[in-house]
Amino acid sequence: MSLLRWLCQLAKPAKQTKFRMPELPEVQTIVNDLNKKILGRRIAAFWSDTPRIFKYTSIPKIKKGIKGYKIKSIARRAKNILITLQNRDEKLLLIHPKLTGHLLLAVNDLRKNKKNYIRAAFYLDNGLILNFSDLRKFGKIIFGGKKKIESLPDLKNLGPEPLDANFKAGKFINLINSRKTSIKQTLLNQEVVSGIGNIYSDETLWLAKINPFTPANRLTNKQLKTLFLKIKKVLRKAIKLRGSSVRNYRDTTGGRGGYAQIKKVYGRENQACYRCKTKIKRIKMGVRSAHFCPRCQKE
Repeated sequence: MSLLRWLCQLAKPAKQTKFRMPELPEVQTIVNDLNKKILGRRIAAFWSDTPRIFKYTSIPKIKKGIKGYKIKSIARRAKNILITLQNRDEKLLLIHPKLTGHLLLAVNDLRKNKKNYIRAAFYLDNGLILNFSDLRKFGKIIFGGKKKIESLPDLKNLGPEPLDANFKAGKFINLINSRKTSIKQTLLNQEVVSGIGNIYSDETLWLAKINPFTPANRLTNKQLKTLFLKIKKVLRKAIKLRGSSVRNYRDTTGGRGGYAQIKKVYGRENQACYRCKTKIKRIKMGVRSAHFCPRCQKE
């Protein structure tokens, strides 16, 4: 009996989680929207009533320190939104959506409706309000000196960006081929490659015809190169379609992403594989799960 079959017999079907953390394409979509709509604006005021979402800082410190700062640039690092602010000096506002967080731009105060779950609001000089909505209060906001925040483990320990022009197949192979963990778990490790989560790891592994339970160090260089190319292809496509609104993700206007309409394997448990018509399996993998075709993606 193969290791995969043994695992499949032992593993119970994973419970479908109600929430899903935004991944690289969703966060990049938010960043792209913000760059079009609020770049160059100044922060006039700040509000929050949720201390637990702030790390290395506090509500009073942000309220006192952020007023008057101009939004100089907006970028993404892994699943983090990085807003560089300029006034007398440079500050950095880091926002990580986590499971249920997202940013909403509005001219009206969304706090008035409790169903919007607004945990923080940045009031801009043109009347727009950048709201951080977070049902479960798992999100993370950091504010402070730019260099200091960039040196924190939250950013410093992240792996390379998969869509970076300097990230080549050879580097990807060197990062992966010595690891004993399953290839799915390896892709989810943000210190190896940043930004990939449950959806896009399943999608790229299906396209590359690689079983998610296969130890990374058992894959050939040819398989890893194929996987590398599929990762870039899937992530670029997902960004073009504005991410995946599989569950709670929304863009800055509250709109849904379009990638979920074309996904090949994620969330398709017991449905026919698009290649061979075999039923897609969903197997628990630690606290997460893996969707795969047992025929196309043999171990």
